[in-house]
Amino acid sequence: MIIFKRSIEARIVAVLFKDRMVSILGSRQSGKTTLAKKLINQYREQGAYYDCQLAEIRKHFIVGEPDKLLPLTTGKKIVVFDEAQTIQDIGTILKVFHDTYPGVQIIATGSSSFDLANKINEPMTGRIFEFTLLPLSLLEISLSKKISPEDLYQYMLYGTYPAVVVAKSLDIKKTVLKNIATQYLYKDVFTFEAIRNPRVFEDLIKVLALQIGSLVSLNELATHLGVSRSVIQRYLRLLEQSFIIKIIHSFSNNPRNELKKAFKVFFLDTGVRNALVDIDSSLETRSDKGVIFENFFVTECLKRGTLEIFPPEIMFWRTRSGAEIDVIEKSGIEISAFECKWKQTVAVPMAFKTAYPKAHFDCITTKNIITHFVTKRHT
Repeated sequence: MIIFKRSIEARIVAVLFKDRMVSILGSRQSGKTTLAKKLINQYREQGAYYDCQLAEIRKHFIVGEPDKLLPLTTGKKIVVFDEAQTIQDIGTILKVFHDTYPGVQIIATGSSSFDLANKINEPMTGRIFEFTLLPLSLLEISLSKKISPEDLYQYMLYGTYPAVVVAKSLDIKKTVLKNIATQYLYKDVFTFEAIRNPRVFEDLIKVLALQIGSLVSLNELATHLGVSRSVIQRYLRLLEQSFIIKIIHSFSNNPRNELKKAFKVFFLDTGVRNALVDIDSSLETRSDKGVIFENFFVTECLKRGTLEIFPPEIMFWRTRSGAEIDVIEKSGIEISAFECKWKQTVAVPMAFKTAYPKAHFDCITTKNIITHFVTKRHT
C-alpha cells in the first residue's frame, strides 16, 4: 500500500519538543492516524500511540488528575492521543498534564475542531501548535506517481481521500467513498451536538452540494428546509468545524459597487460532494463539471494554505452588475485572481482590472492546474 508523504510533516517535526503540544485536525479518513504514527515511529519504545475511542484508554482521562495518564506516558518521549475530541474536557485535561509533565511531547489528533464539543482552544491557548490535514493534494500525490489527465479527472470525480486514491478499481473507490460520505464525516457532529432534526441537517448538506460555486442565501435555505436562519447558521458552522465544507466570503474594497457580505460554500473534497449528487456520470458529459473544477481548485488552494504560517485568504469577487472572479487569494496587500475554466482560457474582466490594476491574474484550466500546483512547487 502506498504511504503518501504529507507536506505538513516537515512543519510538525520542526516544532516537536518546543515546550508545546501539537494538534493535528482534519476530517476522518484524511490520514491523521497514519501521519501521527509515522511521526513517532523513529522514537521506537519511547513513542506510544493511543486510540481515545477505546474505553480502556478513555478511563485515564480525568479532569484535575494528571497522574491518571502516567500509565500511558511513563518512559515515553512522545505520545499520540488519536481522535482526542472524543474525550470530554480534553482541553483542560491536556493543559493540566502538560503543565505538570512538560517533558512529554503530546500529539493530539481530532476529526473536528476541538471546540466543537470540548472547548480545547481556550484552555490550550499558548500551549499548542495547531495543524490541519486535509485530503491529499495534487502535490502530495505527485510525489508518489505522475498524474495523468485521466488521473486528474478521477481525483475531481472521486476526491482525494487516501483510501479512495489508492483503491484498485472504480467499484472499490465508490464503496470507500460511500462509507466516508455516509458513515464517517458526520459522526462527531451527531455524537457531540444536539441535532434535533438529523433529516434537516442531511438535507442541508445535499442542498449545499447542488449550490457549489453559487451565492448562498440563508433566507432561501431556511425557507426551503422549513427552519430558522439561526438553525442554518449553526449547521453551517458545524459542517465547517467538521472539515466537510468551507465557507468562502466575498472580497471588496468598494462596497458601493462590489458585493461585501455574500458567501459561497465549497466542499473540502469533491468526491464527497459528488457522492451526494451524482457519482456515476463521467465529468466530460456533466453539466456541473465547471463548478466541480472550481471547487477542486479552491480545495487545492486551501491545502496549499495549510503549509503557510499565515495562509492567504481565499475569497471571490463579484460586482452588483454581475462581473465576477471565481477565486481571490489575498496575502497582505498582494492580490491574486483566478478564473476557473474547463479548457478555454479567458482574459481578466475589465471591471476587475480597472479596480485592481496591480493584482495578478491567471486563468486555471484542466490543462494547466497540475503545472500551477505541482510543477511550480518543484521549481
